Amino acid sequence: MAKEMQKTSMFIERNPGDYENGDICKNLDDDGRPKRTGTWVTASAHIITAVIGSGVLSLAWAIAQLGWVVGPAVLMAFSFITYFTSTLLADCYRAPDPVHGKRNYTYMDVVRAYLGGRKVQLCGLAQYANLVGVTVGYTITASISMVAVKRSNCFHKHGHHVKCQTSNNPFMIIFACIQIVLSQIPNFHNLSWLSILAAIMSFAYSSIGLGLSIAKVAGGEPVRTTLTGVTVGVDVSGSEKIWRTFQAIGDIAFAYAYSTVLVEIQ
Repeated sequence: MAKEMQKTSMFIERNPGDYENGDICKNLDDDGRPKRTGTWVTASAHIITAVIGSGVLSLAWAIAQLGWVVGPAVLMAFSFITYFTSTLLADCYRAPDPVHGKRNYTYMDVVRAYLGGRKVQLCGLAQYANLVGVTVGYTITASISMVAVKRSNCFHKHGHHVKCQTSNNPFMIIFACIQIVLSQIPNFHNLSWLSILAAIMSFAYSSIGLGLSIAKVAGGEPVRTTLTGVTVGVDVSGSEKIWRTFQAIGDIAFAYAYSTVLVEIQ
C-alpha cells in the first residue's frame, strides 16, 4: 500500500522528525515541501517588478503612434486580457479543489493538473516562446537605453552637430552575457531584496519619464497630438504608419508580461 501511495504525486515521504505533537514541522508547508517564506511585501515587489517593467517607458510613444482613440482602447484591451488570464491562473493554483487541493508551483504544473497529455508540451512551448520573446525585448530595450546614454554624452561633449552613431550590437552582447552569468546563481528566486530594489527602480524611471514629459509641456514648446496618431503624408509615409502601428501594439503587449510569472509569485 505504501509503495502504491509513493507512486502518486500527492504522497510525499516525511521523516518522523518532521512531526511535532502530530503536526507537520513548522519548516514544512501543508504539502510537505519547504515552507514558503514570502510576505505581502516581497509578493508586491515581484508584481511591481513584472508590471512596471521597462515596457512602461515605451507606452507614451505607442499612444502617440496610435492616437487618443485606438491607443487607450488597445491599452484597456491588453489590461483586460492580463486581468482575465491572471484570474484564471490564480484559480488554478490548487487542483482539483481551489482551496484544499494540491499546490501547483509552476505554470507547467497548472497545465499538467488541468489539461494533461500533449497539451502540456504545447502550452509549455507557448510559455517558453513568450518568455524568450520577453527576454529578447528586454535585451533590445537595455541596449537602446545604453546607446542613448552614450549618444547623450557624445552630444554634450562634441555638440549636436556631430553624428554620434553607435551600434546596438555590442551592448546587446554585453547585456546578454551579464544575464547568462546572473542566471547561474542558485535559488535566484529567493533574492527578495533584488525585487524590492527593482521595484524602487521601476517607480524611479517611471517618475523620471513622467517628470520629463510634464517639463516639456510646461516649457511652452509646441506639442501636437491627434485622435488618430501620426498623420500619413505629414509625419510618416503609409508604410511607416503601418509599421509603427504594429510596433506600438507590440510595445503595449510587451508592457503586460505579468500573467506568465503569476503562478511562480504565488
